[in-house]
Amino acid sequence: MKRLFFSTLIFSTLSLVTVIGLIGCRPAGTNSANATPQQFKTYPLHGKVVSTNPATGEVTLDHRAIPGFMEAMTMPYKLRDASIIGELHPGDIINADVLVSQTPDAAVFVDHFVVVGQAKPDYVPKVQYHVPDYGDKVPDFRLINEDGHPIHLAQFHGKALLLTFIYTRCPLPDYCPRVTHNFAVLEKSLAANPGLYAKTHLLCASFDPDGDTPARLKSYGETYMGSMAPKAFAHWDFAVSSKAELHPMAEWFDVGLTNEADGTITHTLSTTLIGPDGKVVRFYSGNDWTPEQVLSDVAKLYPNG
Repeated sequence: MKRLFFSTLIFSTLSLVTVIGLIGCRPAGTNSANATPQQFKTYPLHGKVVSTNPATGEVTLDHRAIPGFMEAMTMPYKLRDASIIGELHPGDIINADVLVSQTPDAAVFVDHFVVVGQAKPDYVPKVQYHVPDYGDKVPDFRLINEDGHPIHLAQFHGKALLLTFIYTRCPLPDYCPRVTHNFAVLEKSLAANPGLYAKTHLLCASFDPDGDTPARLKSYGETYMGSMAPKAFAHWDFAVSSKAELHPMAEWFDVGLTNEADGTITHTLSTTLIGPDGKVVRFYSGNDWTPEQVLSDVAKLYPNG
């Protein structure tokens, strides 16, 4: 599958899927629209765009019943990010998240649009993003690890490689810190199974070549590894791509990146399980996957231990 990325917009050329709104590692304010992820209750929505109102930043949606929130209805919703309104068109079939603020005003927004049927299919952004799919051969991207040594993905052929993307300055606990914590749980679980431990490797790849030096990555890794650090770095690398490799690697692994004015990076989350043959076994978008789920997927690659 291919995705096309333009600002906060992603298209798929195969299924004509559009994702509007990136998961962000950007500090938020205290008003409802900028509330942190922990301050929203989220409900999934499926429906059709009826109309848009750029003046008010609202989109009118004809949607199915939203379990636990409301029955099927046609009504206007305030966009959490009003700048995307020009990317929505009447007739688009969409999935989205309804965000109910847990602040006192209990405001309601919609965000994270996925256009599963385009009413205007000729709209094509400039940059193509690839969504890792089962059986895809992974390119041999190159990085520099926490010891300052060059590494490349092909060197891990023969082992299951679990790869995720982070940056050490990420301020939101549910994003890079959560993913790195999950990797720490996986590292500990794999270490308890010597057979699987010898057949696996973990890699946290930074997309911040300006900020994430090898020394910074090593310090960051030690924070999560704790007493495991001396041994764990042999099994779990923290590495950063060069500026030349950054965007090709991010595009291949479906990592949308936007550098913000305050120095933070707004980005999507991407974790991929790569088999011993260097091909994709499973792609985990977002942060909903669990260490137990991934450990089970890894174990399936080695049914005999």
